Amino acid sequence: METPRILIVDDEKDLCQLMKTTLEKEGFSEIETAGTLQQGWEKFEQFHPSLAILDIMLPDGEGYDLCRKIRETSRIPILFLSAKSDEVDKILGLAIGGDDYITKPFSPKEMAYRVKAQLRRAGIYTLEANSQTVKKTEKTIGLFTINAEETEIAKEGKQLDLTAKEVGLMACFLRNPNQIISKESLFRTVWGEDFYGADNTLMVHIRRLREKIEENPSKPQHIVTVKGLGYRFYSEAAHS
Repeated sequence: METPRILIVDDEKDLCQLMKTTLEKEGFSEIETAGTLQQGWEKFEQFHPSLAILDIMLPDGEGYDLCRKIRETSRIPILFLSAKSDEVDKILGLAIGGDDYITKPFSPKEMAYRVKAQLRRAGIYTLEANSQTVKKTEKTIGLFTINAEETEIAKEGKQLDLTAKEVGLMACFLRNPNQIISKESLFRTVWGEDFYGADNTLMVHIRRLREKIEENPSKPQHIVTVKGLGYRFYSEAAHS
C-alpha cells in the first residue's frame, strides 16, 4: 500500500505547523504545506498528494478555486478549512468537489481523524499501515496534561478543544507554572511578533481560553491577572 502524501494549504503558518505536527504524530511522514493558492497548485503538481487540506480564504484567491483546478485532473480527497460556518458555504464546498468541511476553530485530533477517514475511503490507508506510529509521551502538570509535541492539552483527562493560539498560550503557561509571565513575553512567544499595540488581541485570547479551562471564567483560578505585570498560571487552583 502506498504511503499517504498530504498537502496542507493555509496562510496561517502556526496552524499549518500544528496540523503537520499532529499528522506526523499519527504516523504520516510525507506532508507538504503552502501558504497561497499559487504555491498550493505548484506543490500539488510536484508532490502529487493523496489528500489535500485547503483553507477557503487565501491571500491570492479561494480554496474553492484550487479545488476546481485539482478536480480537472484528480479525484483525491479534499478537505476544506474555513472560519465560515454558514450552511451555504459548506454546500458550495461539497458541490464543487470537496469531500469534507472543517470549521475553524477545530480540534487537531478531529482533523486527523477526518483525514484518516477520507484516506480509508480512498483505499490508501488502514489501521494496520499505521501500526508503527511512535507511542506518544505526555507530561502532566497539576490538573493538565500536554503531549510531547505541544499540540494537545487535556484537563483532568478530558481533551480541550483549543485553537492554535490557545494551545500556544497554554504550552507557555504549562512550561512556567506558578510564575508571572509578562504580556510582552507571552505575545512574542505565541505570535512571534512585537507586543506593541497588541494588548487587546492578547486579552481576547486569554478571555476565550479562560472560558474553556475555568470553572468560572469571571473568577479565574488558573490564569490569574497580576496587575501591571502580566499573568500567573496555576496548574491546580489559585491560592486565595
